[in-house]
Amino acid sequence: MDLRIFTEPQQGATYDTLLAVAKATEDLGFDAFFRSDHFLSMGSGDGLPGPTDAWLTLAGLARETSRIRLGTLMTAGTFRLPGVLAIQVAQVDQMSGGRVELGLGAGWFEQEHKAYGIPFPKEKFARLEEQLAIVTGLWETKPGDTFDFHGTYYDLTDSPALPKPAQSRIPVLIGGHGASRTPKLAAKYADEFNIPFASIEDSERQFGRVRAAAEAAGRKADDLIYSNALVVCVGKDDQEVARRAAVIGREVDELKANGLAGSPSEVVDKIGRYAETGSRRIYLQVLDLDDLDHLELISSQVQSQLS
Repeated sequence: MDLRIFTEPQQGATYDTLLAVAKATEDLGFDAFFRSDHFLSMGSGDGLPGPTDAWLTLAGLARETSRIRLGTLMTAGTFRLPGVLAIQVAQVDQMSGGRVELGLGAGWFEQEHKAYGIPFPKEKFARLEEQLAIVTGLWETKPGDTFDFHGTYYDLTDSPALPKPAQSRIPVLIGGHGASRTPKLAAKYADEFNIPFASIEDSERQFGRVRAAAEAAGRKADDLIYSNALVVCVGKDDQEVARRAAVIGREVDELKANGLAGSPSEVVDKIGRYAETGSRRIYLQVLDLDDLDHLELISSQVQSQLS
C-alpha cells in the first residue's frame, strides 16, 4: 500500500509551507506529494494568505525535491485550456526528471469561478472528455508529426504537439463517484482511478464499476491502479487525536467514521480494510500543514507497518 500526502492549500498556505511539507514527505519516505487545484477556501476559514496555483507550485517543488511523485487531485478542467495544460504539465515533468502525474477533473466549485472571473460552463463533463483526448493525444503524438482535434468545444489544427514529457507516459488519474460516465471515462483514459472520501462499501462498489468498464473497453481491470483519498488524523493517544481534530475543526467520531483517525493501530487496521477492496494507494488528506510531527508519526508508526 502506497501512502501519499495530499494537501488543500486553498485553506491557507504559502509556497514555503507547501515546500516544508513536500520536503518532509520526501524525507519521511512517503510516495508522493499531491495538492488540490482550488482558488477559494471552503468552510469557515479565511484562506489567508490566499491561493497558490497548483502547477506553479509543482514546478517549484519539481526543482526542490528529487524522489517523490508530484501531482494534482484534481486539476480543474475549467481552469485551463487543454493545449496549454498539456504544455504546462509536460514542462513540469521535465523539470522534475519525470515524476509528475496528472489528476484531471471537470471542475465543480462554482463560487471560486465567480470570485476570479472563470467561466463555469454547464456541459463540464463533455468538455472533460475532449480535454482528456487532447492532452493525452498531444503527448502521444510522435515528434515531427502534428496533432489535430475537431470537437464540440475545442479545435486544434496542425499542432506540433510540443513539448514532450520526460516520461514516456505521464500517469493520468480520473476519479469520482459517478456510476456510469465516470467509470467509462476512466476505462478509456486513466492509469489510476481515485475515489475521494468514500466508505469502504462505496469504494468497493465503485471500483467494481470501473473494473467492469475497463473489461468492457477491452482492457484488463488490473491495468488500472485503484486508490482512495481520505482525511487523516493520527495520535499517539486519545488526547493527541482530539487535539489534532480540534485544530482542523472536526470531531473525532466523525473523522473515525469518514476517514483515517485514531491510534496508529486503528489507522493501520482501517487501511487494511480498504486494501481488501482492491485499493493500492491512499492519499492522506493532511489539513494542518504546520504539524510536521503528524507526518513523522504516520511515517514511523503507520507506514512502517504497511511496508
